[in-house]
Amino acid sequence: MSFFNPHEPLVRCKQEALDVQDLRGLLRIEYRLGKIQLFSGVYTRIDQTFLVWGWITAVIFAVAQFSPVNWRDQAILWSLLTGVGVVIMASLAWFWVQVEQLRWVVYTWTLLMLMGVLLTDGGIFLGWGWVVLNLCQIWLGLSALGYLLTGWGLRSRTFCLASAIHGAGVLLLPYFSTFPYLFSGMIIAGTLLFLSEVQWDMRPPSAPALLTVEETEFNRLQQQRRSGLDR
Repeated sequence: MSFFNPHEPLVRCKQEALDVQDLRGLLRIEYRLGKIQLFSGVYTRIDQTFLVWGWITAVIFAVAQFSPVNWRDQAILWSLLTGVGVVIMASLAWFWVQVEQLRWVVYTWTLLMLMGVLLTDGGIFLGWGWVVLNLCQIWLGLSALGYLLTGWGLRSRTFCLASAIHGAGVLLLPYFSTFPYLFSGMIIAGTLLFLSEVQWDMRPPSAPALLTVEETEFNRLQQQRRSGLDR
């Protein structure tokens, strides 16, 4: 039996037959100009987590690349913003990871983000030159590790590929020495925003005791619907 599901595509359009854990806190966004629909999007709380981190990292790396704000002020601001991101991530994702029995994924990403903040602040405030010179490599590396562990937990080739892309970013950084933060931000934020817009592959949904009998039956019927649509 394959560890990954080879019959499920890496990415595809978002599915409509959602399980209970995906319907909780579902966000629908639609922009219209008269009768013309300009944009329509559906975002689960996991998608919302990707969006939050995507925009946070986009702002951080863009300001680091182009803003004249000094490093100490940036370090304080970005540490606070990262802390806010961690709290939002835990709040948005908690029900889903409980149902899917993947609470450790939230703990892992929280630990990785805190490690990154501690290293960054140590480099800037304590004068750790090797850290300051390798901030982009550090954050790309932490992201790569996080995606790899998430890919293993979800049995997702998509997240393993995201890990490989971030790892490749570390190797390609010397070729973008003029705009290292812009390059790193494009990889980190771009991956997060992309993942928020697509359906990625993962193992079959879990069925823990956290759900009621009715919710478990609802999920079973939704899974049948998805299987029928995929044929």
